[in-house]
Amino acid sequence: MWRLKIADGGNDPYIFSTNNFVGRQIWEFDPDYGTPEERDEVEAARENFLKNRYQVQASSDLIWRMQFLREKNFKQTIAQVKVEDGKEITKANATTAMKRGAHFFSALQASDGHWPAENAGPLFFLPPLVFCLYITGHLDTVLPVEYRKEILHYLYCHQNEDGGWGLHVEGHSTMFCTTFSYICMRILGEGPDGGRDNACARGRKWIHDRGGVISIPSWGKTWLSVSISSVQILGLFDWSGCNPMPPEFWFFPSFLPMHPGRMFCYCRMVYMPMSYLYGRRFIGPITPLILELRQELFLQPLNEINWKKVRHLCAKEDLYYPHSLIQDLMWDSLYICTEPLLTRWPFNKLRQKALEVTMKHIHYEDENTRYITIGCIEKSLCMLACWVENPNGDYFKKHLARTPDYIWIAEDGMKMQSFGSQAWDTSLALQALIACNITNEIGSTLKKGHEFIKESQVKENPSGDFKSMFRHISKGSWTFSDQDHGWQISDSTAEGLKCCLLLSTMPPEIVGVKMESEQLFDAVNILLSLQCKNGGLAVWEPAGAPKWLELLNPTEFFADVVLEHEYVECTASAIQALVLFKKSYPGHRKNEINNFITNAVRFIEDVQNPDGSWYGNWGSCFTYGAWFSLGGLATAGKTYNSCLAIRKGVEFLLKLQGDDGGWGESWLSCPKEKYIPLEGNRSNLVQTAWALMGLLHSGQAERDPTPLHRAAKLLINSQMEDGDFPQQEVTGVFKKNCMLHYAEYRSIFPLWALAEYVRCVTLP
Repeated sequence: MWRLKIADGGNDPYIFSTNNFVGRQIWEFDPDYGTPEERDEVEAARENFLKNRYQVQASSDLIWRMQFLREKNFKQTIAQVKVEDGKEITKANATTAMKRGAHFFSALQASDGHWPAENAGPLFFLPPLVFCLYITGHLDTVLPVEYRKEILHYLYCHQNEDGGWGLHVEGHSTMFCTTFSYICMRILGEGPDGGRDNACARGRKWIHDRGGVISIPSWGKTWLSVSISSVQILGLFDWSGCNPMPPEFWFFPSFLPMHPGRMFCYCRMVYMPMSYLYGRRFIGPITPLILELRQELFLQPLNEINWKKVRHLCAKEDLYYPHSLIQDLMWDSLYICTEPLLTRWPFNKLRQKALEVTMKHIHYEDENTRYITIGCIEKSLCMLACWVENPNGDYFKKHLARTPDYIWIAEDGMKMQSFGSQAWDTSLALQALIACNITNEIGSTLKKGHEFIKESQVKENPSGDFKSMFRHISKGSWTFSDQDHGWQISDSTAEGLKCCLLLSTMPPEIVGVKMESEQLFDAVNILLSLQCKNGGLAVWEPAGAPKWLELLNPTEFFADVVLEHEYVECTASAIQALVLFKKSYPGHRKNEINNFITNAVRFIEDVQNPDGSWYGNWGSCFTYGAWFSLGGLATAGKTYNSCLAIRKGVEFLLKLQGDDGGWGESWLSCPKEKYIPLEGNRSNLVQTAWALMGLLHSGQAERDPTPLHRAAKLLINSQMEDGDFPQQEVTGVFKKNCMLHYAEYRSIFPLWALAEYVRCVTLP
């Protein structure tokens, strides 16, 4: 049976850590673990998900929860409450529901103080790891039989009824993920017509019905080139069917607007290893399976395909961000004029130098993230690049040692994490528990969480001359996951700082010793460094490159990936953190912080839409944006009476409240950039919690508490017998078009909203 191990570095000589692996969460299969009854319980959860996969596509993350609740022998001892129709919510009822949630949630805390959770959902995360391990010959050692069984289960669980797979678990079928999933199943041992419910045959039919794999988006073309073709990574595509990714880009002079240091860090870190593989024209081993896949995925022989013409093809199901004419002209110029020169003497000397520079950057990033890399897409690409450079080298072995950091198991099978959300989830969880105001009952939980937050702060900047390696300062920040990851994130830093400041006002004998002032100052420095000219906050690095560069977006299924941008969520989070900081340290960088808050407030007001909404970039969507924005404005001293933006934001939320008292917003709001309700106008508890807290921030309790009572009633009556809340739709998102499942949200936000409701609303 599977079990989750916490803060475990194992015995691999190629793994290292900056803080003794605090926050690390890895899965281990132990055939002797668990009783027959416990194994039956896990298997029942797996089958139940498969049976109901079209009703709720996201997992409830049950496997580790079952483990933790067993290990802690948790039993809910507080009786469940319901609010009957026509009855008022009493303070006793609301407090009881809140306490039930808090005690249940405390039982889910890991031994190192964080809350584990799935952070996945996109269906293009896992297959590249499988491809990489297949190409390098390490598939059997890294993914033995039980792992393969779980991966296949995951693919079966998320195959759509039409036979394809979506960009994410709730999405319509796409060529990109259908092709990746099909190849993945074949590599893992399924035959051309194998798989549960004829999964392979149905997937292949979906591909054939749309003209075959030649219309896969550019990222897919790159991987197929390495793995499927006669010329690319998998050997299934030809490198001449890809647009150029010249490694010479990495030594462009800094005065050019297209300098890599101005790129969005994720875009930079994806195309860095891609350009290395492209420059090398690397092709994986042409195995019998690869030869079979060539026959299965294409509708014509490879030697009859005009590879030059397929470069710009993209299936209509995948196309979200069409390439601009200027971009196609640029690709054609590179393809026709530049690449033929750079592959011939004497210009191939320049290509060789470019490959060396590219690998220098890859190694730098690998070392500064302890070989976790910035994210899962980059992980597989960088690991493969290191193997291509030296199959027996230490760089590749260090990558293998960190592969378990990305693996996650739930009742829907094995998936690949984005890179984990340990620090983010824990900072939100702690604030929810602090808001419950029951420190005497959950003091040990708060203390362990406090220690985790302190241990997870990044203590140093990237090594060496980090600016020349396109890196920003990181000392004092919090990452999204753990300290070893190393990449600073503005809202993670703000939320981590808020936790430390809140806990510093509480009895140290209960919640632990407060963080040193200098470390708090370092966090403030990070936030101040990430504010942009318009007052908004970027996530990873300061924004500032010309916006027209987004016209060169090389992906077809994401938006806003070329440059770093400013976000209302990060901006509002930073306002709240700095206002709280000022209360404890009123003299520290006083003028800078005051100017920061003034400019940040102006940004939030400026980006509000005419209907009163704010676009949420990291949660779905306008409900998420409203919660952060209203909270940021209110914390800065704005009120309903003094601030038009707050009045419009409140009006926006109130007009969308459903008949049951809740809010429910479709993920389609994100790509379409307009509010779209859930089908049937049903409510989502996480979004209801966001809206409820947004209204509480605005002072709704003093104006008319009726909408608050209706929302709280829905939350209370939806609480389950054990004190948790049910999993519903996915509520996380990135880059407008891809949903990301934050499995802990369903526990954190309804609890937090109830706590704020009890605190702010006068109840009988």
